[in-house]
Formats: sequence, C-alpha cells, structure tokens
Amino acid sequence: MAGARVERRLAAILAADVVGYSRLMGGDEEGTLGALKALRQSLLDPKIAEHRGRIVKTTGDGVLMEFASTVDAVRCAIGIQHAMAAHNTGLLPNKRMEFRIGINVGDIIVDGDDIFGDGVNVAARLESISPSGGICISDVVYKQVIGRVEALFTDLGEKTLKNIASPLRVYSIALGEAASRPAPMSTVAAAADRPARVLPDKPSIVVLPFQNMSGDPEQEYFADGIVEDIITALSQFKELFVIARNSSFVYKGKTVDIQQVGRELGVRYVLEGSVRKAGNRVRITGQLIDAATRAHLWADKFDGEIKDVFELQDRITEGVVGELAPSLQKAEIERARRKPPASLDAYDYLLRALPHVLANTPREVHEAIALLNEALRLDPNYAYAHSLLANAFGQIYRSAVGKEHADMQHAAEEHARRALILGSDDGAVVTYAGWVLLITGADVAGGRAALDKATRLNPNLAIALAYRSIALALTDEPQVAIEEATKALRLSPIDPSRYLAVAGTMIARVVLNQYDEAAIAARQVIEMNPRFPMGYAWAIVTACACGDKAQAELRVKQLAELLPGFTSKGLPGLFSIFPSAIRDKAFDLMRSQGLIAD
Repeated sequence: MAGARVERRLAAILAADVVGYSRLMGGDEEGTLGALKALRQSLLDPKIAEHRGRIVKTTGDGVLMEFASTVDAVRCAIGIQHAMAAHNTGLLPNKRMEFRIGINVGDIIVDGDDIFGDGVNVAARLESISPSGGICISDVVYKQVIGRVEALFTDLGEKTLKNIASPLRVYSIALGEAASRPAPMSTVAAAADRPARVLPDKPSIVVLPFQNMSGDPEQEYFADGIVEDIITALSQFKELFVIARNSSFVYKGKTVDIQQVGRELGVRYVLEGSVRKAGNRVRITGQLIDAATRAHLWADKFDGEIKDVFELQDRITEGVVGELAPSLQKAEIERARRKPPASLDAYDYLLRALPHVLANTPREVHEAIALLNEALRLDPNYAYAHSLLANAFGQIYRSAVGKEHADMQHAAEEHARRALILGSDDGAVVTYAGWVLLITGADVAGGRAALDKATRLNPNLAIALAYRSIALALTDEPQVAIEEATKALRLSPIDPSRYLAVAGTMIARVVLNQYDEAAIAARQVIEMNPRFPMGYAWAIVTACACGDKAQAELRVKQLAELLPGFTSKGLPGLFSIFPSAIRDKAFDLMRSQGLIAD
C-alpha cells in the first residue's frame, strides 16, 4: 500500500534560543525556568501573534516559529530583540536573558504540528552563529525583505554551516546601538568636518569601485571595467545625476562609510558591489543603498563564464542598470510621497504624477494632469513634465469623442512638440513625446523617428524599447518588434510598465497572423495591468481571430467596467488611433464574429 502523501509548504522559519542557558540554569534553576516562562507569556507570544506567526515547538532553551510572510518573520525577530534589550536594562549580567535568532525561507515537511526539512535546519544553523542579542538571516530572506523592512544589514559573506552541504551567504541585522552607530570613519580623508554638499534637484548616485573578492589581481581590471560601464550606462538617463569615474575611484581600496560618501559627494544613493571568481566562473553582486539612512533598496547577483569577458561585462552592466533604474525611480517616488505638500517642487510633483501616467487608465489620468500642471506652473520649461502631460492627454484622446477628441489631440501634440524642443537629448522625454505623435495619428513618421532616436540616446531605457516595439509592429516590422520587446523585458523584468513590451509582442503576433500566441500575450497584458483598456481591446481582437465569440463578449463586459457606458459600438473608436492597415485588420477580425457591424 502506498504511503500517505507528504505535506509540504514554503515558509519562513525563525529559530531562537537563550544564550548561556546552561550557565543560567546552573546559577538558579528554578528562577531561570520561571523567568523564561514569564518572558514567553509576556513578550514572545504577543510578538509572534502580532506578526501572524505560530510557535511550532519549544525546547528547554529554544523556540521554533513558522511564518507565512518573510517580512513578518524579520519584523517579529527585530521586535523580540528590541523588547529583550529593554527588558534587560538595569539587570545584573548574571540575571540577563538574551536570545540569538536565525531566519531562513525554504520548503518544509509538515508532520502534524511539527515541521522538518532543510529549511528548518538552515534556520537552526543560522541561529547558532548569531551573536548574543543578534539576528542572522539567509541570502533568500535578505532578498525578500530588502526595501520592505527598515533595518541595517551587514553582508557576512559565505559561511559553511554544520551539516549543510553548500556554503550559504549570510547577513546580520544591526540592532540597538549598532543600528544607529556610524560605521568606521572613511580612510579616504578625515572629512567629518566638511560641510555636506547640497543634493542635486534630481536623483543622484555614485557607483563605488567593486571589491575584488577573488584574490586574483587580474579580476581588478574586470571589476573596474564593469563599474566604468555601469557609470556610462547610468549617465544616459538624463533624469539622474551620476558622479564621474574619477571621483568615485578615489575610494578604491578604502574602507568607507556610506553616509560619509553621500556627504562628501553630495549624492542620495550609493551602488556598491563585489567580484568573486571561482574556476572559469565569476559572480558579480551589487546593492543599492540610501546614503542618508544606510537602508538597502535593492540587491542582486549575476553569474557567468569567463569565455568572452567583454560579452559578460556587457550582460552584467545591462542587468544591473535594467534592475537599478526602476528601483531608483520607485525610491524617488516614495520619497516624494512622504514630503508635505507645502514643500513640493516641480520634480516632486512629476514624481507623484508618474505612477498615474504609467497606469495608463482613464481613472488615474486626471490626477496625473493636475500634478503635472503644478510642476509646469513652477517650471514652465520642464521638458519631462511636458512629455508626460502629452502622454496623459493622449490617454484621454484614445477613447474621447466629438470635440473632446479633437481638443485632447491638440493638447497632446502641443505638449509633445514642446517637450521635443526642450529635451531633445533626453531619452525619456523623446520616448513619451514620440509615442504621443505616433498614437495621435497626426505624425506617424515623426513619432517613429523620435522613438528610434530615444533608443539611440539610451539603449538601456526599457520604456523606450517597449514603446518602440509597438511602433515597429504598427509600421509593419513585426519580427523586429518582437525582438525589441524581448530586449525590453530582459532589460527590466521588474519595471511596472513592462506590460507595454508584451503589448508590442501582442500586436506583432496579430500582424503575423499568429493568433494563438497573440491571445496568450493579450492575457499577459491584462494580468500585468488589469486597468489598461487597450489590453482588453486587443484581447477582443485575438479572441475573434481564434473564433471564440464568448471570450470576446466577456472582454467587452470587462472593458465596460473600466469605461462606464462602453459597448461594442465603441470598439472602432478605440482602434482609430492606429494606422489604417492594422486598424482595418482588427475591424475585419471583429466583424467575423459579429462584434462590430459592416
């Protein structure tokens, strides 16, 4: 007879034990047991409940806990350690009870109320190397909580843990005095007395020389080359203030304090990293840090073989920049949202408007317009604001009728052309302005030329590649459009506007008569941005092409939820923004299922 099916699940595991438990028991057995029981009731149990965890089991000196959320597990651990520090204040050393904690995320085996598996074992091993009153976490935990938990993380490097097959990268979390204590003084210069430089009026970043962890001097050139490439690629983003190589390499080989670097160079963000070579493989790690708070905003690693060192350099640079750019943008948007309204400047208003523009929905576009108008009131020649405002008016134009349709077309084109005059060397500005010229139908050639220029100005700008993929599909270059969309998605897989690249693939598949693939892409667009009307419009077309009238009618109903009062009679109006060839093809496909009249 077959055995019972083993239940497994993914969970965050927190292991804690009392430091010096045997010593405490030897000094006062009954008092220690009583104190530990009281602490569990008054401190541990409430903290665990507060963070939605459960106690799996307790041993004499330890506790094993399970959490569905990694963020909850880490916040619970921090809360426990802070509460323990407060509890121990004023107690004699021989009366203090301190925990050490380890946290891991992994697949676990469930047996009744108990849990087993490597996920549990690693948490226990991390706890064993944690300092008294400290917390050690695995690399997978770090990646899940970075930017979500306010804490100071320290990379302890790879550790070999008892009975764990492979070395594990470990991070510690600073607590108490350590969390607020400045790092060691930079050996670059005794610059503490220098006044802090004024931050630029746009996000500012320095890329520090990457640390060579290989012990191989030849890797110094490789590491330096990557840093130089990253600096060059970031410099193509005109909305960023990037410190030049000559200034950042002053810190090469030095022990630096991130906050001091921020003060000395006048930057808000610091990117640091390392290079580690093993055999014919190399691993690059990078992490983005807020210089003011030392909070880690992003981290990742990139692996490859040293067959073609320059190809590997290019791939790593593309990966770092592609992930870094949206992370910086997100951090800046959150910073602007925290500022009181009375202190907002033109840049802050633009940052607040940006998510509403990228949402590409009728419900959010009016909020974007109000914020962008405030930005232009403060700075009438703000090219980026003009380009985004053009995009916002273009979104209204897409579904407007009558006089509003003409008014929105005029407003969109006016701001787009103004943006191209003011920001002709800015890839982002040229992207949004060029896209508007294309979709308003007034200047398809001009819009396509602008998008071509945008990708030349900044080959690493994912939004430019995404919009250009749509333009290529609409101007009868579907195969190149798919390649461009694929590059955009590879470059920036976490970008909130990545649905636009999938939309480029979707339209290209329609042009190529690959309707099954187009339908799959249409579903992906809706999943990525369920508030984007054109995702549903093209899903209707692809459903008709596949002969699925019921699915097409369902998408019409879903579209009506986004656009109140919308019916299938409004479909021709949605496609009026596209060139005649692709528009007529969409109409023919919808007529084939009776969605629109002849």
